[in-house]
Amino acid sequence: MANWATFLALMAVALPALAELDDEVRCREIGFSKSVESRNQELFASYVDADARFVSGSVTRGPDAIAAAWAIFFDPDGPTIKWRPKYVEVLENGELALSRGPYRLVTRDEAGNATESWGTFNSVWRLNPDGEWRVVFDAGGVLPSPPPAEDRALLDQPDSCDAS
Repeated sequence: MANWATFLALMAVALPALAELDDEVRCREIGFSKSVESRNQELFASYVDADARFVSGSVTRGPDAIAAAWAIFFDPDGPTIKWRPKYVEVLENGELALSRGPYRLVTRDEAGNATESWGTFNSVWRLNPDGEWRVVFDAGGVLPSPPPAEDRALLDQPDSCDAS
């Protein structure tokens, strides 16, 4: 009986702590997206871990190379991209996290006609010694059709994050 009481007491302390970490990572992911939405390349690079690897058709390594590979999104006439996490999971040691959710990419042709495409992103976040979560691995994939309405709605929901 004492073992159960100890277990329950530990869980009562651990679960809120993990929930707080989940929220920290969720807000970092939203801030990461907002850095691109506001076309702020310097801010974008600040979210990227020094050892980061972004995987698409090839692997891009490090904040400078990754920011350069994403340069089109910082061009005022470039495409726009927005994403939001649907899932956030933090390991029990509180040092590594996964976020996953939908993204929407909007491009325009020469006539200004918009084309919208959707996909899913996966980001792995690492808690750095300075106390900041930074993306260490990132990958995504295009969906053959728009995601469910619930996932699309994530992109338009207000968030309770400050400028993290």
